[in-house]
Amino acid sequence: MAKSQEKESKGFLSAVERLGNKLPNPFFIFVYLAVAVVLVSWLISSLGATVVHPGTQEELPIKSLVSGEGIQYILDSMLDNFTGFKPLGLVLVMMLGIGIADKVGLLETAIKKSILNAPKPLVTYAVIFVGILGNLASDAAFVLVPPLAAMVFYTVGRHPLAGLAAGFAGTGAGFTANIIIAGTDALLSGISTEAAKAIDDTINVTPVDNWYFMIVSVVILSVVGAIITERIIEPRLGKYEGDFDGEVQEVTKLESRGLSNAVIAAIVFLLILAIGLFWPDSPLRGEGGKIVPSPFLSGIVPILLFFFITLGVTYGITVKKIKSSNDIPTYMGEAMKDMSGYIVLIFAAAQFINYFNWTNLGTYVAVNSAEFLTSINMTGMPVIIGFVLLTALLNLVVFSGSAQWALEAPIFISMFMLLDYNPAFIQAAYRIADSSTNIITPLNPYILIVLAFMRKYDKNAGIGTLISLILPYSLIFLGIWIVLLLIFAYTGIPFGPGVGVYLS
Repeated sequence: MAKSQEKESKGFLSAVERLGNKLPNPFFIFVYLAVAVVLVSWLISSLGATVVHPGTQEELPIKSLVSGEGIQYILDSMLDNFTGFKPLGLVLVMMLGIGIADKVGLLETAIKKSILNAPKPLVTYAVIFVGILGNLASDAAFVLVPPLAAMVFYTVGRHPLAGLAAGFAGTGAGFTANIIIAGTDALLSGISTEAAKAIDDTINVTPVDNWYFMIVSVVILSVVGAIITERIIEPRLGKYEGDFDGEVQEVTKLESRGLSNAVIAAIVFLLILAIGLFWPDSPLRGEGGKIVPSPFLSGIVPILLFFFITLGVTYGITVKKIKSSNDIPTYMGEAMKDMSGYIVLIFAAAQFINYFNWTNLGTYVAVNSAEFLTSINMTGMPVIIGFVLLTALLNLVVFSGSAQWALEAPIFISMFMLLDYNPAFIQAAYRIADSSTNIITPLNPYILIVLAFMRKYDKNAGIGTLISLILPYSLIFLGIWIVLLLIFAYTGIPFGPGVGVYLS
């Protein structure tokens, strides 16, 4: 790479990094936002501002938190805001199950097995595919998939940095997609539901509301990512001339047996679930035997909890990671330790969102924003694309997807609902933007880890080298995802069970 190109990349990243580093910890961002809501509510309330609720047509005053009623609300609601915040329970329950599967090594073995056993012509597709599905293991996938992909590429005589880039792209830029409902689905849908309450407290965004869209996304991104790797990245890198003394650690026979047993357990679980779902007068089906809506969909999180516990325990017993029943809650506890930062963040985010809704500022901002967009005749798909691009830019300075959605959802969910858009559709639009730029923000802590892996193959590699390799994935993924979003929207393909673009 030319020095000027590397310097230019560094210059751009340095500017973004300086801006991002000036931002406080996400916890304090929400604390400051909560304080801002307190002050703004006092100011606007003192002006006598009101807003007509679009659903009930009731004229609502802007309530001040700097009042007797407001202070009482702050004190009385603090615990309920936290414990009653829907994303908290959804995510923690999901992580109890996924955490066991992760801690006993099931997810790592599945990732390694999938990549190592892929036929040579399909290695690139397998790397991207497994990287995308790796979000089941949360951030652990960032330190597992890219170096493993690099070693596999090196082993089959291909440039290892191409494998590293493909693994990082699948894991990071495809982070939100999956063919299985994951913790990300539970987290974002919970925040969306909380935000939607400002307009309609009967709306419930479930973890499966973007499922169909994300399944298709996995397939499309796997193909596109492989094409980028083989047609753009590898030709640019050329033939690898370096030496590397590392080796791919094969999956052991015991781990293979554990994985096989887990697959069998999964098949048995799904068969039992299918029988229970399609049994005549099944309690899992809704009125008239409907699946949309139904207790099956509304109860998908507990079902997934039992699913992952079944797989994790089966694997753990086979590989002797679980030797007694006491080991199960121990692994659950370890998984919860990893969620401590999230729990702290949610405490502050819950206060901000509930303050925003209680004061009626959420409705006030949403109604006025929607009226402005309507007045300039900008209510169609261009405004959705604008939202996607804005989110992609914001993601450069706010890496945490949950924190960013907690910031955006109270404003954009309400505003777009007033334009008749389904909050689950807006959530899907958010997800494609947030995911695509994950790999190019310098605030991503795993960029430095990937760079360290890169230097094992090229000692002269710098941050500019890395960005030049992964930028095509970020930009093309975002473009392809926007096209896919529009295809779903214009053809009427549901984004999830019973979920379309519009509310009505």
